[in-house]
Amino acid sequence: MGPASLSCGARTLSLSTPQIMGVLNVTPDSFSDGGEFFDPAQAVNRAREMVAQGASIIDVGGESTRPGAQAVSESEELARVIPVVEAITRELDVIISLDTSSPAVMQQGVAAGAGMINDVRALQRQGALEVAATLDVPVCLMHMQGSPTTMQKNPQYAGVVQEVMEFLQQRIAACEQVGIERHRVVMDPGFGFGKTLEHNLSLLRQLADFKRFNLPLLVGMSRKKMIGELTGRPTQDRMVGSVAAAMLAAQAGANILRVHDVAATMDALKVLNSIQ
Repeated sequence: MGPASLSCGARTLSLSTPQIMGVLNVTPDSFSDGGEFFDPAQAVNRAREMVAQGASIIDVGGESTRPGAQAVSESEELARVIPVVEAITRELDVIISLDTSSPAVMQQGVAAGAGMINDVRALQRQGALEVAATLDVPVCLMHMQGSPTTMQKNPQYAGVVQEVMEFLQQRIAACEQVGIERHRVVMDPGFGFGKTLEHNLSLLRQLADFKRFNLPLLVGMSRKKMIGELTGRPTQDRMVGSVAAAMLAAQAGANILRVHDVAATMDALKVLNSIQ
């Protein structure tokens, strides 16, 4: 069944029902809302809005990981992220997640008040494992084939579900070797990160299989290309498809839903929770 809660620094996240992680990109170039919340004041206002709508976690990211995205310097990422984390910590009672692969951002972000690390590179960047081991917060390990610059260039798998599971198992073992206790680990199969539509659909069909790890499961499909391919909708018009995908994930056992449309997802969750 997995843990009933997740200790996130000064706050505890209940996992008795699926929780909503609201996306807050403080970047000029993210695929869905790049540039909208680049200013710290706008970012905090957006965080406040998502908390009011029902988000339990705000996922702050200072580097776009959309397909083809270019890396930003560590100093630039710090300049984008830390002021926002500090302001949200001062003003809102909410768990802050750091959407980062940078050891320095992890360290300084947690010191500024963040309670979780969400790394699309699964702590594979040099020094990330060691730094994460010193921070008493959960870490989310995500699967990605390749890198953001190359991941959507003809991704191939012999068996996508098995290969993603094997990768996550290896990263969990790497965490345990440096002293990151298993109860601090969250898993994310990485929808859209080095996967075709059929790969993504296979993962969604077999998402319940990931519960055998007995770890919290984070899923992010919100507004992604897979939703566009299924619906024919442009990025900003993918709310309904995204909410439907999130509910399928919740039914399969996802504990944390990473979304842009918090209010709509919360409404759907209330309906789902009422019958489960």
